[in-house]
Amino acid sequence: MPEQSKRWVVVAPPGSSEARLLLARSDSPQQLPHIGNQAGGPVFLFLYTDDFWRDYAAYRSRGVRFARAPREEPYGTVAVFVDLYGNLWDLLQPVK
Repeated sequence: MPEQSKRWVVVAPPGSSEARLLLARSDSPQQLPHIGNQAGGPVFLFLYTDDFWRDYAAYRSRGVRFARAPREEPYGTVAVFVDLYGNLWDLLQPVK
């Protein structure tokens, strides 16, 4: 939407009709300082996996920084990683 100086992209796993993430570019000077701090610090994005250790190893081999080591919780196996903008994500394999 160039007339409003807005730009965004929606990403989703191939074939997904339920999981989507909309990523929007900041469009004002007031928004710029908040890039990477949309949640104010805590984890607010969750990436589910069907094979935690496969994906954890793949992320580490590509240089993804993990802020918290893997751990087993009652709800599943989880580790916290940091994206390029400082957002915290849970990589999570839920208990079946």
